[in-house]
Amino acid sequence: MYRREPLGGAEFAPETTYLNSASSGLLPRRSADALRAAIEESASHGTMGRDYLAAATASRAAFARLLDVPAERVAVGSSVAVQSAFVAASLPAGAEVLAPEGDFSSLVNPLAAHPGIKLRTVPLEALADAVRPGTALVAFSAVQSLDGRIADMAAVREAAAAHGARTYLDITQAAGWLPLRAADFDFVVAGAFKWLLCPRGTTFMAFGGEYGRGEEWPAALHAGWVAGEDVGESNYGLIQPAATARRFDEPHAHYSYVGAEQSLGLLGELGVEAVHAHNTALADHYRAGLAERGLTPRPAPGSAIVSTPGIADAEHRLTEAGVRISVRGGLLRAAFHLYNSTGDVDRLLALLDQDAG
Repeated sequence: MYRREPLGGAEFAPETTYLNSASSGLLPRRSADALRAAIEESASHGTMGRDYLAAATASRAAFARLLDVPAERVAVGSSVAVQSAFVAASLPAGAEVLAPEGDFSSLVNPLAAHPGIKLRTVPLEALADAVRPGTALVAFSAVQSLDGRIADMAAVREAAAAHGARTYLDITQAAGWLPLRAADFDFVVAGAFKWLLCPRGTTFMAFGGEYGRGEEWPAALHAGWVAGEDVGESNYGLIQPAATARRFDEPHAHYSYVGAEQSLGLLGELGVEAVHAHNTALADHYRAGLAERGLTPRPAPGSAIVSTPGIADAEHRLTEAGVRISVRGGLLRAAFHLYNSTGDVDRLLALLDQDAG
């Protein structure tokens, strides 16, 4: 493997060896600068700024371009859990929802908690085969947060279509580095503070399938003033929901979307394909180094996340050495993103050698 330097140039200058994007991404310099300017603006124009809607509108469009879906099919929000509760409420009483065992709690808990829903879980690898007549929704993450496994999205989509089930895909651990076909799924949610490099409080919901192409939208159960067709006339009384997915917008955290506009712009400039090639090359270099040391990382090559059993106790010493990494389920989880380099991988392997010694 040839040496890889970080992508993004002067946008990143971390003081740590940052390998924890699966928990939270780093803000690009342009995003941090925009946030500082927005905070200064708030001293004279309030915490909604001069134009509360502009940054969210631009962020919606930038996210739509990354996922190759029309902006009219994208809603902005605050968290995956809120969007999961919305999806749950769109299902009929008694609906069966199928999900992988151990998927991220923000995705599955609101589904399980909704009265009348029957949640059934199976191993991720068995998900497509487990769809059956009567399954109303298949909800799953494109990439598993715990260990980086990538779902067979095409197989699940085909199985759901064969049985008339809708699909709900969480791309929080995938959007920004893994090329995706979001329009193939009915509901697609992304918490954008990880690989999309946005501030916390930035979440997108994209509607695929036939939504927006003649099929009636689900009920806009949490519609507030920003969800009105005419926002200027939607402050009081009953509103006319927007004709697009904007009818599902939440009143958003203004600063979060000020930063998101810039972060998503950077990823659009670099291109997801380039980020994917960069991230997976670094992850594969790390896997090879672990294998040389007699360790068995998972999952198989292809993921930007590498989780390794047997070395979780190295986390504390790595942290003391300035390496930001995480432990999940007893696995040392390293996540490689555009601001990482071959040197970061080599430093991590050298520190693990010291720990083993």
